[in-house]
Amino acid sequence: MKIARFALGALTLALITTVLPAQTGVHSMTPQDLVTLKRVAGPVVSPDGKWVVYQQTDTDPATLKRQSGLWRTAIKGGPAQRIADIADAAESSPAFSPDGKRLYFISGKSGSDQLWLLDLTLPAAAPVQASDFKTDVAGFAVSPNSQRVLVWGDVARDCPTLGCENSGDTSQPGPGTGRHYKDGSGFVRHWDAWETPGNYSRAFAFGLDSMGKIAGAGVAVDGPPGTLTGDTPTKPMGGAEELAWAADSSGVFFIARQADRNEPLSTNTDLWHSPLDGGAPHNLTAANKGTDTLPAPSPDGQWLAYAAMARPGYEADRLVVQVVNLKTGEQRALTQNWDRSVGSIAWTPDSKALIVTAEDVLDNPAFRIDLPSGKATRLALAPKGLTEGHIGSVTPLKSGGFVFTRDAVANPAEVYLADKGKPGRALSNANDTQLAGLNPVSSQRFSFKGANGDTVWGQIHRPAGATVKLPVLLFVHGGPQGSFGDGWSFRWNPRLFASQGYAVVSVDFHGSTGYGQAFTDSINRNWGGWPLEDLQKGLAAAIASNPDLDGENACALGASYGGYMMNWIEGMWPDRFKCLVQHDGVFDARAMTYETEELWFDEWEHGGKAYFEAPEEYEKWNPVNHVAKWKTPMLVITGEKDFRIPYTQGLAAYAALQRRGVPSELLVFPEENHWVLKPRDSLQWHQTVFAWLARHLKPGS
Repeated sequence: MKIARFALGALTLALITTVLPAQTGVHSMTPQDLVTLKRVAGPVVSPDGKWVVYQQTDTDPATLKRQSGLWRTAIKGGPAQRIADIADAAESSPAFSPDGKRLYFISGKSGSDQLWLLDLTLPAAAPVQASDFKTDVAGFAVSPNSQRVLVWGDVARDCPTLGCENSGDTSQPGPGTGRHYKDGSGFVRHWDAWETPGNYSRAFAFGLDSMGKIAGAGVAVDGPPGTLTGDTPTKPMGGAEELAWAADSSGVFFIARQADRNEPLSTNTDLWHSPLDGGAPHNLTAANKGTDTLPAPSPDGQWLAYAAMARPGYEADRLVVQVVNLKTGEQRALTQNWDRSVGSIAWTPDSKALIVTAEDVLDNPAFRIDLPSGKATRLALAPKGLTEGHIGSVTPLKSGGFVFTRDAVANPAEVYLADKGKPGRALSNANDTQLAGLNPVSSQRFSFKGANGDTVWGQIHRPAGATVKLPVLLFVHGGPQGSFGDGWSFRWNPRLFASQGYAVVSVDFHGSTGYGQAFTDSINRNWGGWPLEDLQKGLAAAIASNPDLDGENACALGASYGGYMMNWIEGMWPDRFKCLVQHDGVFDARAMTYETEELWFDEWEHGGKAYFEAPEEYEKWNPVNHVAKWKTPMLVITGEKDFRIPYTQGLAAYAALQRRGVPSELLVFPEENHWVLKPRDSLQWHQTVFAWLARHLKPGS
């Protein structure tokens, strides 16, 4: 490992390059490699602390068919073994019963996704089906006393259990196929699905019999019809992190938002408690009109931790850890004085501290939060010599150590163990063999003085040991409140792009996360201002300090907000790049504000007002107003199931390019949403993008 540091005026760089000897049989990473790398997730630790079980998704290289399975490895180390394997079926979402007797998981073997279990007390036991609901099981959580299970899925609001003959959906009354939404319906479509009023994601608590199977009637956590009506977990991104059993198994804490006329304008997800008595749940956070999420009761039952945003309507506000004394009712904002936004919460087994994750200057590390003081201490969990990268799925152990996942630009997620006070070591090695066959890529972090004189960070990724000048790709992340940090992506993957012979430059412009809330807030009403200045200065700084970057031979790429920025660059920085790649970007701000589904986002970003109240806020940064200056060749990509930035925005951008006579292409995916997820579509996406880049940056190659 070589570490070199350079200084050039306001520019500071830290170069971390792994130099490997030449190997035979290795090749530069390809899109086929990306889609076939194994996907490791969801590690759970056995109650006795001896085993870890995790989910692994494999992709067949020939058919590109994906299937998930469960793998078990010893905490002390050793090879991983497949466990609870069901023929011709997938297994996912593992969870040990707290008494250690059973491993529960979800499988679709029966024809629908149901709860299954493996009896760990019987050495040769085979998996058995534990539920037979009339609808798919989306998720579950076993109670701390191992006597009950919380199960959730999509059912009618008036259905008394998980699944009835009638779905409850009132949007398709017939006799035709038309969807009919009545006044005040709220969401009409969300993310990539049309809404089904009357049908919601709902959770029920069921008993478990002596064999560990579902028994008896369930109790709905949302109470009888007419009380709370909404999704739990919330849609479209919510999951098991939004539901939690009370430590004594007497009730359930969960997150939900009222589904009504105002839902498309509301970020007011609340923390609810159900005593599981069949009555209405109690709203514990009614006073806060912003987001409440991540309920986490302490193991000793004394505390309830959760995260909350203060500002209604702002989805990127800082998530501050709140703690409630369940005995006295006392509540305090534990991390109010810590300028980071938490992404996950877990208690230490002794209930004396919290372990959270939070973005922090290109990394997503774990922190220990002291319960009395709220002091945050960054933890060093990565293996020796590596950056923290992206830490996730953290489980604190009784020994003082941690089981977690780690990924980085260099590698997808694997499971790790960090003993108390020691660096992490791998417990899974799902991708080691495949990664060993790929040529390495070097990563370099840099900072510079950006807009407003603020320090802005970025990264450069290039083929390790490159000896020629490299064409440059400027990556612009989405969000816009996000980060192109040191993490793996199966979509926008810097390692894959660099492996094609490019230097990939990314800049965490104003509005990015991991640099304090004021930095994140600074993009508000400023979409085309400071971020563009940061991109201009960051690209110039990277090129000035790296003579191997061919700054005159560059293209820019981005999706979502990054796609918006491609449209903005077309009119406001039209002479800089040889080509652009615009994926799912806003083209016309006026149309966008009425076409998108989560109205709160677009209105907050433009001063908290609707277009008809303040059109000048939207038109100030509207790319459509500058089409007359468009000249840079652009590849436009969109998905027909993208309801966040509807595909009509892409069609309009392509029409503008064609009308202007600008060389351009359009790639439309009928079955993809805001992201390209299907293996064959991913291959086509990358093949099309790489061909477009090569045409403009490597003519004749």
